[in-house]
Amino acid sequence: MTTHTLQVDHELVRAAAEVARTRCRGDNHTMAAAGRAPDGRIVTAVNAYHFTGGPCAELVLIGAAAAQGIYELDTIVAVGDRDRGVVPPCGRCRQALLDYFPGLKVVVGTDDHVRTVRITDLLPETYVWADHQLDE
Repeated sequence: MTTHTLQVDHELVRAAAEVARTRCRGDNHTMAAAGRAPDGRIVTAVNAYHFTGGPCAELVLIGAAAAQGIYELDTIVAVGDRDRGVVPPCGRCRQALLDYFPGLKVVVGTDDHVRTVRITDLLPETYVWADHQLDE
């Protein structure tokens, strides 16, 4: 697998970190995500932890973006509360992000080695839900 590193959107990382710092409180909200729309707008969200497996911040971000009329995202990043920094998406989020935004870029890595990669690099040789839908 060849991973191509892309330019890091530091403004997006700062936006997610600010939401994680100011909005994540206690065990219910421990992660924040930020996404950039093609027109440059930034959307943010936090996870909704619940013992039944509530949605990750990346999944909440998909809904928050749609609620604002944003149906495409160029780049996404998740950041943990308590200054944990950038956190890569879990497997479920990787699959959902790929299905919603096949050209998405994702910021991953640690504070001193943050990088941006394509979602397809994080989930190679995968099942793509849209490829298996019947044509109308």
